Amino acid sequence: MEYPNKIVVIAPHPDDETLGVGGTIARLAENGTKVYVLIVSGHLPPIYDQSSFDKTHEEAIEAFKILGVDSYDFLKVPATLVNQTPVAELNAKIDKFVKSVKPDWVFIPFPDRHIDHRVIFDASVVACRPVGEDPPKVILAYETLSETHWNVPGVEPAFVPEFFIDISQNIDTKLEALKKYASQISKSPSRSTVAVEALAKFRGSQNGCSYAEAFKIVRIVI
Repeated sequence: MEYPNKIVVIAPHPDDETLGVGGTIARLAENGTKVYVLIVSGHLPPIYDQSSFDKTHEEAIEAFKILGVDSYDFLKVPATLVNQTPVAELNAKIDKFVKSVKPDWVFIPFPDRHIDHRVIFDASVVACRPVGEDPPKVILAYETLSETHWNVPGVEPAFVPEFFIDISQNIDTKLEALKKYASQISKSPSRSTVAVEALAKFRGSQNGCSYAEAFKIVRIVI
């Protein structure tokens, strides 16, 4: 499969893009792919104070520089209140970003335990519908440590991947970018660099490579 010309990564919160797709972003960027990231929500009032958002915003930009992100946007929807945003409004904002880029591939969050992830998954699928001009040909759902694997087996959808991207040459870049999110990983063993590296090692071991990132296929059209 050829490298895409442009990709969009839709992340519910700052750090999700690095946790789930960081190695893939780095690999594609170094091979000429233009990378666009949309951060939908963040730590904003009324639940969080503005300084929390400002901190993660700064951390995200530093991580993007390391990964090779070309362009990004923050929709600034308050975290955990995404589900209170009118569906049509949220769908329109994500759709506008995707349509403006016209990406070949889109990476979206798997609908896991976090309600923001579930709502944004739905909106992202709507934005990637195979209608109109130049719809994305590849849509993949990524896993997010500390959320995806907390689903209730047999009750909620399980993340059982069938598409893998070798990031053996990019794992160090991914971990370096993740370290920029000091406010998010310093007290969270489930999303620490150790845990992220271990998951990538496990995904690699499933596929005959040193490190990999795993995805659920939403759609692939060749």
